[in-house]
Amino acid sequence: MADDTYTVQRSTLIAAGPDRIYEQIADFHGWRNWSPWEDIDPDLRRTYSGPDSGAGAVYTWSGNRKAGRGRMEITEAIKPAKVAIEIFFEKPFKARNETVFRIEPEGGGSVVTWRMTGKKTLMTRVMGLFVSMEKFLGPDFEKGLARLKASSERAGD
Repeated sequence: MADDTYTVQRSTLIAAGPDRIYEQIADFHGWRNWSPWEDIDPDLRRTYSGPDSGAGAVYTWSGNRKAGRGRMEITEAIKPAKVAIEIFFEKPFKARNETVFRIEPEGGGSVVTWRMTGKKTLMTRVMGLFVSMEKFLGPDFEKGLARLKASSERAGD
């Protein structure tokens, strides 16, 4: 029987300390600087609720067909090493995913690992006939990590 979940994971080395990187991930307001999906819809509507950052912070979005609609909530925040987020996609299809960012010191910088796990829904199974979730989301993770790297390294200037 095939596995009923999928996982996508990417890592990068950033020439910045864990605290600086953590702040950009644990505060959804900072995602506008680095998220790979922020430029999908120039008219994207964003709402923030709960605390400004850390556990309980909530970000909802609604946009065009490509951006869709959904909600993210930080479920765990361990400064400066980990941010866990529960994501609920409402449109273009319903899904619930868990995302974890791990930030580990290395040399004069930090290794950031971004991992998303989700259940294979009917929609993701159909998509999987044409492209795996790894190939579908992997490039977005790479783009986001490159932007997070640039934003974090620039923040230290």
